[in-house]
Amino acid sequence: MTWTEDYERKRVSAAQALEVVHSGARIWIQSGCGTPSPLVDALVARAPQLRDVEIIHMKTLGAADYTRPEYAGHFRHRGLFLGENVRAAVCDGRADYTPIFLSEIENLFETGALPLDVVLMQVSPPDAHGFVSLGTTVDCTQTALRCARIVIAEVNRRMPRTHGDTMVPLSRISAIVETDRPLLQLEAEPATEMHMRVARNVASLIPDGATLQTGIGGISEAVLHCLSDKHDLGIHTEMVPDGVIDLMESGVINGERKTLHRGKAVVSFVLGTQRLFDYIHENPAFEFRLISYTNDPYVVAQNERMVAINSALQIDMTGQVCADSLGTRPYSGFGGQIDFIRGAARSKGGVPIIALPATARGGTVSRIVPVLEPGAGVVTSRADVHYVVTEHGIAYLHGKTLRERAEALIAIADPRFQAELEDFAVRSHYMERKSRDQGNEGPREQESELIVQR
Repeated sequence: MTWTEDYERKRVSAAQALEVVHSGARIWIQSGCGTPSPLVDALVARAPQLRDVEIIHMKTLGAADYTRPEYAGHFRHRGLFLGENVRAAVCDGRADYTPIFLSEIENLFETGALPLDVVLMQVSPPDAHGFVSLGTTVDCTQTALRCARIVIAEVNRRMPRTHGDTMVPLSRISAIVETDRPLLQLEAEPATEMHMRVARNVASLIPDGATLQTGIGGISEAVLHCLSDKHDLGIHTEMVPDGVIDLMESGVINGERKTLHRGKAVVSFVLGTQRLFDYIHENPAFEFRLISYTNDPYVVAQNERMVAINSALQIDMTGQVCADSLGTRPYSGFGGQIDFIRGAARSKGGVPIIALPATARGGTVSRIVPVLEPGAGVVTSRADVHYVVTEHGIAYLHGKTLRERAEALIAIADPRFQAELEDFAVRSHYMERKSRDQGNEGPREQESELIVQR
């Protein structure tokens, strides 16, 4: 049988493809812009015939109707990284959250700790040899489809073809659902002046020839806008947004000084708009790899001058970073923060960075806090933290005492909260009280001056 005959034999409607799902099945859904929404819709439509189906994924886009209250008992979601479409269900107890490093997810499938029955994914049309491409999103899907019994593919004419670990032979696919629809997109969060102030401080730590890892959000996007004067930057990251395009087209990002995969932007998935999808299509400058590879700290560390830029919801006076929850309420996930912080820390000339606004809720609360909110999870331990950056400066914590940490973090906190942070640090015996007559010309008044304590 030729691959074209195999393709025609497997081509069905979404409703027909999802008939193979049985009660008690565990299903993996490809994430991000690769979310196969027609297949998800067809799965939800089968709810009356199904019980106890577990749905697993990282951050997907679009609706996640299977988490709605009326589908309790039919579907249960297990989130490995939470997006806004499932967050409320997890906080209400209708869905579950698994704290885990992204680099370790695939091992759950391979060892049988989390066996999979079905994979739902979105791919490009086949090439002349009968291979489809995972396009925008390799993440854990390439490993998931090798471990699952049934693989259902949405073959979307608009999915770009990408290079690297993206190819899947038609022989591995159980059913094919053809579509011709725009991919789900993620618009960049507009960079505010506060984001730009943080970003300029972060950019000051990035040397020429650095290899970058960036995350999701306004600060990461703003950092990319502050790099136009840099030279020979590279990319090794789990995710890239639209912001890399201008830097690649201008030659700022060219990978010429990378020590691993020279000249290649190594990524696991993209989150962006049609402009990014068009840019990565058949673009050999991008090398898509499994997330177990891109996020492996040992692999990350092989990139000299590795700069890891990650964010936080809160950081306490000793340097503990909460990035995945608001108190007891799960918010996002571990993601690749620890993977890249530890990899960058072991890189020759590496720069591990936690970047965050000094305040939240319109400036009414400090993100640098005496203690984390009760129930808040620690994603990055205080022993792992190196640089902490806010719009008010830079603190270097690695190898520092509790006193030195408290002093450095107070210096980059919003001035409106510095006095109460100092009071707590004194009461906790982290530090002695400084005279109010000393240092009044220091960081509290000179917010724009970098505070680098190394």
